[in-house]
Amino acid sequence: MLGRSLLNFVLLIVAVTCATAQHVPPWTEDCRKSTYPPSGPTYRGPVPWYTINLDLPPYKRWQELITEKAPALKVIVNSMKDVVNAFVPSGKIMQIVDQKLPGLLGNFPGPYEEEMKGISDITGIPLGEIISFNIFYEFFTICTSIITEDKKGHLLHGRNMDFGIFLGWNINNNTWVVTEELKPLTVNLDFQRNNKTVFKASSFAGYVGTLTGFKPGLFSLTLNERFSTSGGYMGVIEWILGKRDAMWIGFISRSVLENCTSYEEAKNILTKSKLLAPAYFILGGNKSGEGCVITRDRRKSLDVYELDSKQDRWYVVETNYDRWKNPFFLDDRRNAAKMCLNHTTQEKISLSTIYDVLSTKPVLNKLTVFTTLMDVTKGQFETYLRDCPDPCIGW
Repeated sequence: MLGRSLLNFVLLIVAVTCATAQHVPPWTEDCRKSTYPPSGPTYRGPVPWYTINLDLPPYKRWQELITEKAPALKVIVNSMKDVVNAFVPSGKIMQIVDQKLPGLLGNFPGPYEEEMKGISDITGIPLGEIISFNIFYEFFTICTSIITEDKKGHLLHGRNMDFGIFLGWNINNNTWVVTEELKPLTVNLDFQRNNKTVFKASSFAGYVGTLTGFKPGLFSLTLNERFSTSGGYMGVIEWILGKRDAMWIGFISRSVLENCTSYEEAKNILTKSKLLAPAYFILGGNKSGEGCVITRDRRKSLDVYELDSKQDRWYVVETNYDRWKNPFFLDDRRNAAKMCLNHTTQEKISLSTIYDVLSTKPVLNKLTVFTTLMDVTKGQFETYLRDCPDPCIGW
């Protein structure tokens, strides 16, 4: 309970700070309508597409993308260093990152370490800092994911990627520093083999794992952080100390998207694999009933909550709280999303109305970097950069 209590205390302090900066709420609003196609003050702009050629050696796969995005990647890595040095002014933490983390190479699964080496060499950013950039998504991903099923059994999947809490608040323009710095790094990725799409993802340049993606015609997957006293920090410490029988959550998500050939196969792996960090996997398929939230501890699955037409369960929603527990009172995105879905009704659910839900405060908030919409059956994958103009809650 200590970890959750500390998180709630920090959220309360940040809430007071945000309230002072923004001259009090409203932070919530009636369910938005007609926000799609995206436009207006909550729409920052489109997200560019890049192809990642899996036939290339891992070291070379990211060369085109990273060459273009290197300046923005250097900015955010420097911001990470500033945050760390603010807590440990001696600089010893970053010294450990630069000197010790590269020595752990040879212990990352699959092609990921060679890909990170390539990114480091292209950008000139020390390898330890590139590894850190890939690790810190295990801890700060506070998101909203939704899977819906319409009356015809057609599935849709949407998510808001919220990222950057506690990583610097800019009092001049009421934004999270890292959240804003991630927007220029946001990319859509088409992972191809033999010139054919294997899977598609929305991600951040420099990050080789996957938090949001789909395999056209088969399944979709998003990942939300789960707060726990035995959380990702413990898993990372164990991994550094040599206990490496668990998977990084961003890497296992990418592996599932790259290698699995069905919803059931993906569900089985995400349910049973050992993880470095607790997480929520939100998995959608291509036919009626294939949609679930998998609540994971590091070693086991705690719950699999599925779509169920017999119980009139035509959607599932996951933010960052176990479904059997109440969300923290200052962070109730879950009930806001459910209210708007119920207001929309199953008859009218579509990608456009899901975008409306994801555009309604506090589901949309100061941490929201982008919104992704996925239709697996139709092969439709869309990502949009977001803004949340004042008054808007910090998360």
